[in-house]
Amino acid sequence: MTSDFFDGYLRRLGVADPGAPSAAGLFALQRAHLERIPYENVDIQLGRPPGIDPELSVRRFAAGRGGYCFHLNGAFGALLEALGYDVTRHVGAVSADAASRAVRGDHLVLTVRVDGAEYWVDAGLGDMGPYDPLPLRAGTYEQNGFTYSLARLDPLDGEGPGWSFFASSGGARRMNFRDAPARTADFEAMHAWLSTDAESPFVRTFAVFRRDAEGTDGLRGKVLIRTERGKQTDERVLSGPEDLFEVLERFGRATDDLTPADRAALWARVERTHEAWLAERRTAQSVRD
Repeated sequence: MTSDFFDGYLRRLGVADPGAPSAAGLFALQRAHLERIPYENVDIQLGRPPGIDPELSVRRFAAGRGGYCFHLNGAFGALLEALGYDVTRHVGAVSADAASRAVRGDHLVLTVRVDGAEYWVDAGLGDMGPYDPLPLRAGTYEQNGFTYSLARLDPLDGEGPGWSFFASSGGARRMNFRDAPARTADFEAMHAWLSTDAESPFVRTFAVFRRDAEGTDGLRGKVLIRTERGKQTDERVLSGPEDLFEVLERFGRATDDLTPADRAALWARVERTHEAWLAERRTAQSVRD
């Protein structure tokens, strides 16, 4: 991919001149990515999951689409390399278990070396990840009321050596990744499962996320939530399909590729999964009572 291949991508990010590689430039690029290119699974919900080849993802982003981690970090890594950054890809895994040390391969991780330092860079963690890259060293980091930590993943854990990232907000989730470098091909099998299997969370639940300096906006099914400084500040249920597509546009996901049939199918899926979620919540509440 030549440098001018990324022009549409950079316009989407609002970056006219990224300049020479620098820590400041890296931070600006990640922030722009999180603010302007949403984490979303619209096409997976419609049964036409896009591939994870970075060139395809770059074209999709230039056309106003988003994606999930394999698309977002895959394309972002390719862009950073084209701009002259020293990038390494790693196999990672996200877990709702705060104590997990597993690395199943369901997350693509980037580390970047610039200005004599190494950073963990991530545009693909939805409402879980930090706004700014984190120095790749053990410690606790505060960003606008959100608390994150990085620790070494020991080989004795069965998955190391590597790193373990913990986000105390948003359900206290963990992401682990190995030191060893990876290639796009290492994620193909997991992408096939995540994007097509009926048990995959990406197939079961419609989700869109956008990150800014103050917090996150997240849409799961019909529930739209705003979180700031680590605390939920607003929640509402979408009123109908017009509301859904207005929210998608506001999150930065263009909808000009969606036919009337697509829109009807997507809203029908959102309603079905929302009703199933309500039924599960009622069942759980009755058990607690």
